[in-house]
Amino acid sequence: MGAHRKGPVRAGQAVRVDAGVPAPGGRDRYFDTLRALALVRVVAYHAFGWPWAGLVFPSMGVMFGLAGTLMARSLQRPAAAVVRSRLRRLLPPFWCWGLFVVGAMLVRGWMPGWRIVYWVVPLGDPPGSAWGEQAWEILWYLRTYLWFVLLSPLLLRVFRLAPVPVLLLSLAPIVAFQFVWQPPENRFGTGLLDLATYLFCWVLGFAHRDGVLARLKPAAVVVLSLAALACGAWYAFAHRAEYGTYDLDDIPLAQAFWSAGFVTLLMYSKARLRVDFSGPVRLRRLDRLVSVFNARAVTVYLWHELALILAVPLIDRCWDVPAFEAYLPLGSQWFLLAVGWVLIAGFVLLFGWVEDVAARRRPRLLP
Repeated sequence: MGAHRKGPVRAGQAVRVDAGVPAPGGRDRYFDTLRALALVRVVAYHAFGWPWAGLVFPSMGVMFGLAGTLMARSLQRPAAAVVRSRLRRLLPPFWCWGLFVVGAMLVRGWMPGWRIVYWVVPLGDPPGSAWGEQAWEILWYLRTYLWFVLLSPLLLRVFRLAPVPVLLLSLAPIVAFQFVWQPPENRFGTGLLDLATYLFCWVLGFAHRDGVLARLKPAAVVVLSLAALACGAWYAFAHRAEYGTYDLDDIPLAQAFWSAGFVTLLMYSKARLRVDFSGPVRLRRLDRLVSVFNARAVTVYLWHELALILAVPLIDRCWDVPAFEAYLPLGSQWFLLAVGWVLIAGFVLLFGWVEDVAARRRPRLLP
């Protein structure tokens, strides 16, 4: 965030591929491991509700940053084909999951209106009943991701006109929404706010892919990243009384700045220091686990809340078995998390193959 590119890349020009980014079709174990950690942290957060979890590892910022990098790489192909490919990969797993969630809500008496079309393509938050809210409230991520995909051809062109200024200015919308104009509290306003919150992370993915990040001076990157982290943390704790928490998920401005600083340091470590997380590759079982998480990322994300919901009545039944009551920690949240992961694994086996079909791969129980 300090130095400028050596000659801006203009739309249509060939882009220099950073040496730290694998060739198209290759896997980057550093990014794969970060994505797996992000998913694990999301599940743990929804099981425990730790307000400090986002400060330790801002999963959503990391996931948007990684997605931005992959989108920039894909846009070496025609934009229309890339957008179609992303939609094809995203929507079938979403539809499969939605059949169960929507079906359950309908059985419970939910009466949908015209906005049920968002269950076909989630350009807005799909509607749902209060009974099913814990399951469908996570769809904001898919909606935000989908809009970033649709906007990326234009965003990437703008970014390549002036990479560093555009990257820095990508934090301006969230600042404006906080201090100048607050979006309305409806689907449109919520969507704008989420896009503004994670815009920097998405554009940072462009910067990594185009090699911009690797050419920035370490001192400038570190200083500005630490400043963003300090700003995010200060705002979260200074406004704790106003929001009733310091949880970054409830404070968009703090989330934006903390994620910006955190994800910049992670990506700069990859671009400049060639950090590769080679350890998991040497540990076959861990490497295999990372592979499964990445091949089934959408399935894990969509089904994890249902798994945690179903874990509760399942554990309640265990109290009726004297041996389980005596020897299992049925009242522990850690036990709830463990049961949740078992159910997530079951959902991956049952429905993960939909991701293979969506990606036009041969369906497999496990990749």
